[in-house]
Amino acid sequence: MYMFIFVSLCFLGAKLNAETECIAQTSEFKKKGDYLLGGLFDHVRGTLHSNIPVAPLFMMDLIPMISYGASSSVFSRKQNFPSFLRTVHTNEDVIEIIWKLLKEFNWNWVAFLYIDDDYGRDGLNVFIKKIKDTEICMAFSCGLSKNTNYPKLFKQIESLRVKVMVVFTAEWTAEDLINSAIQQNVTNKVWIAVDAWSLHKGLPKKAGIRNIGTVLGIAEGKVTIPGFNDFIYSFKAQIQYENEEQDSFCNQMCNCSSLSAEDIITADPSFNFPVYSAVYAVAHALHAVLQCGADSCNKDIKVYPNLVLNELKKLNFTLLKQTVQFDKNGDPKFGSYDIVFWNEGGDAERIGSYTFHPKITHFKIDKSKIHWHGDKKPESFSSEECPEGYMKKQEGFHKCSFSCKICPKGTYVNTTDPYNCISCKDTEWSKEGSTSCTARLLEYVSFSDPAAIVIMIGTVILLVLTVAISILFALNNNTPVVRSAGGPMCFLVLGCISLCSISVFFCFGKATTVFCMLRYFPVILFGSVCLACFAVRSFQIICIFKIFDKLPMLRSYWTKYYGSCLIICLVFFIQAAQLISGIIVSPPTPYPDTLSYSDRFILRCYILKNHKASSGSLSLLFLLLFLTFFFSYASKNLPKHYNEARALSFCMLHQILIWIIFATGYTLYHGKYLQVFSALATLLSLYSFLIKYFIPKCYIIIFKPEQNTQQYFQDLILTYSTQSPYSFQSSSFI
Repeated sequence: MYMFIFVSLCFLGAKLNAETECIAQTSEFKKKGDYLLGGLFDHVRGTLHSNIPVAPLFMMDLIPMISYGASSSVFSRKQNFPSFLRTVHTNEDVIEIIWKLLKEFNWNWVAFLYIDDDYGRDGLNVFIKKIKDTEICMAFSCGLSKNTNYPKLFKQIESLRVKVMVVFTAEWTAEDLINSAIQQNVTNKVWIAVDAWSLHKGLPKKAGIRNIGTVLGIAEGKVTIPGFNDFIYSFKAQIQYENEEQDSFCNQMCNCSSLSAEDIITADPSFNFPVYSAVYAVAHALHAVLQCGADSCNKDIKVYPNLVLNELKKLNFTLLKQTVQFDKNGDPKFGSYDIVFWNEGGDAERIGSYTFHPKITHFKIDKSKIHWHGDKKPESFSSEECPEGYMKKQEGFHKCSFSCKICPKGTYVNTTDPYNCISCKDTEWSKEGSTSCTARLLEYVSFSDPAAIVIMIGTVILLVLTVAISILFALNNNTPVVRSAGGPMCFLVLGCISLCSISVFFCFGKATTVFCMLRYFPVILFGSVCLACFAVRSFQIICIFKIFDKLPMLRSYWTKYYGSCLIICLVFFIQAAQLISGIIVSPPTPYPDTLSYSDRFILRCYILKNHKASSGSLSLLFLLLFLTFFFSYASKNLPKHYNEARALSFCMLHQILIWIIFATGYTLYHGKYLQVFSALATLLSLYSFLIKYFIPKCYIIIFKPEQNTQQYFQDLILTYSTQSPYSFQSSSFI
């Protein structure tokens, strides 16, 4: 088996036609099915010309090709270059470091000057993708060539007020650019040099270089290779080579034989370790394929390019304290870049670094080592930065061109999103022009509040009165006054009044789901039963005095089927069904009222979030109130001393006035005492039932027993019947 390694190592650059000529000779080494291992190829000082023509020749047979200088992103496309690997970092990595530099110094208005070839255009495309959707804007870009009109170029840059220029070019283009800048008296700019020319030996020492501004650069991290200098000196000391074949393919024979050892040693050292690691990568891969031990290899193994390629992809070894590995695209996971500054002594001084590791990267820079032109860091932006509390409103195409707009109340702007005013949470607030939100204070009427104490005492008194009236009515259950008030129905009304009063206690304290339920549901449910009782009672009064004698069948059915009980039960079940369905579908929950105050919020309750259920419950309640008032008012011309209907009319009128006043206050006032007003309205409406309807009857029972007799009521009815066209049975009334 014949195995050859074709190596083209051109430390200082080779011409394309020379390399192509060398590639043509590879056919001589393909014998008996053995394959050539495509060795190490560079880029010609930052261009792609040496690799794009060469690479496809090796890709067809998956012959591994390792480059120590081709940084273009196109070689990461494995569908086009499946066997291409490299030991130098890609343009994406270089642009990443440039982007971090721009961010570090807050430069967002930059020009991008690139060499007008594949390498430069690739850098431009990568840069555009990198700054997309960021705060960095490319104000100007231009491809540089030998025909570039530099005076016109600098005038355009000056007109755009650009202070920072990224120069993504090869050495010769950078020389033309910098020389023209010196001649055109360009001053106070920041020039960011890529690794192709950042370690240029002549430009930092050129006369007038200080006037153009500050030059920052990115360079491959320098790694000292043991024995490299001795090898160069010993090689140059040789007068002749052993034979012509070695002379043709020696890895130092690329148009550099005329250089001295000092020229080679002092040349750009950035490619030293990429070349060194590339050679070792090939050696390690062959070592693995040939199953080599400490002394020998397995000579029976037939080596194919794809076997070597597979081993190259799996490599993981340490070389000069660097872990050599390739990712899935054949790009290196190791190495580092130096951040350099062209100091006043004419040297590229290291001021920072960007280190690659398999999982993380480290970027650091010592700003104190930079001596800015004019002793002040240049600023490069399209628009002045907005003051605190102002958002940036983009104007035009560039995101860097913006106007400033103050953020209104209830919003804030932060550094992560300066283009939007972010709304505060419901439980937060902010003043105009804020950069953060402040937590709102929660306000509610506590149980220890004086207003709450007064209302709760009033509620306790109401309960005591209700119990006392119930006892009094129970002791006088068979008297005409109790029977005319409704008899057993009175106890149902008094019980509902007591249950309604429970809601008052839950109007205070911090609102919760349970509190929200108990604030309203007892009032709505048992208040409806109360009104149903009064509606039935007022209907009975008008029927007894004016309808039953005309419609005896109605009286028969009303009595036979317990009309009053049927209606009251029907109201109870309808109202209960509506409330329960509303709770199941959408339980009542507290919600923060953030509109009433800017710096505080009050937890209020949705009565029912289910609008159909809530509207049905409230509609039934108001319907009963209206019917009670209507029937009682229609009975206003009953016996003068018989005030049942009159009492109900005043009672219902009082209810209507109370809730109208409350509704008016509810729309005008939104403070924390709104719930106190709700509790007060509930309490007053319950007191109106007692005062207007029950207390007068208690007064008769206690202080005027002579009016609480069967004879007294019959006399009243007899007097009314002689004056009225209607006739009725007294027993129906009492």
